[in-house]
Amino acid sequence: MIGVRFAASSTWTGGSHPVVAELAAYFAGTLTDFTVPVEMRGGSEFERAVWGEIARIPYGEMRTYGAVATALGDPGAARAVGTACNRNPVPVIVPCHRVVGAGGKLVGFGGGLPRKRQLLELEARVALERAWS
Repeated sequence: MIGVRFAASSTWTGGSHPVVAELAAYFAGTLTDFTVPVEMRGGSEFERAVWGEIARIPYGEMRTYGAVATALGDPGAARAVGTACNRNPVPVIVPCHRVVGAGGKLVGFGGGLPRKRQLLELEARVALERAWS
């Protein structure tokens, strides 16, 4: 897989690649952990470190840009973390939408803030449903 991009319409049909099925299951609320192999191409060493760190954020949880920067050993790099998130070649699969501003504020997302909110709301709903089942 080379990349995931947001489209203006949700009617796209992407064929039979396993990532299509996994993304469909994610959006249906039945998949919480992607299993498709991901090869992160490009990016600086720092960007790849950010992508690795955000890949470890559990489904239904969030981290701040500052917390990700701190986890990488550079507490002052929150803006650089935001830039790296924006350059994430496989959003949703590597969940950059789970990274938020200080205090949980919704800021910055390459797919737009309404999509970020939708993704976070989907995960929160599914996580609650599973916890209460």
